[in-house]
Amino acid sequence: MNRIPLFLAVAGVVAIGAAYGLHMRFNPGRNLASGMASGEALVAVTMPTLTDTAERGEALFNDNCAGCHGANAAGRAGKAPPLVHRIYEPNHHGDGAFFRAAQSGVRQHHWPFGDMPPIGGVDDSEIAMIVTYVRELQRANGIN
Repeated sequence: MNRIPLFLAVAGVVAIGAAYGLHMRFNPGRNLASGMASGEALVAVTMPTLTDTAERGEALFNDNCAGCHGANAAGRAGKAPPLVHRIYEPNHHGDGAFFRAAQSGVRQHHWPFGDMPPIGGVDDSEIAMIVTYVRELQRANGIN
């Protein structure tokens, strides 16, 4: 019996499964907010005790980001995704991605919320504090 066709079939199934797994991991799709009221938080966020830098970042986040990304970066149904989500873990979206997003905006790619415009009025040191805040929230919620 020739085992090559069986091997190729198994390899194909494994490849399809791996591709689907990556798709589901990094493309949460439209179902996260299904049945939620517009503006409602998309995820539950456990709040840690913040460092001084993260506290300053929280104030900046509240002034510049929370209107779309929600309180505690939990996202808002119909507005913007949660930043406390595995998609934004450091090995997928490094700190530089947050800087680029704030400075230049972002084209829609993981979520169905549309493009994010640039955020005016925040400088690099303020973005760094916001990133510190988001990263501390992520770590407190198991996103490393």
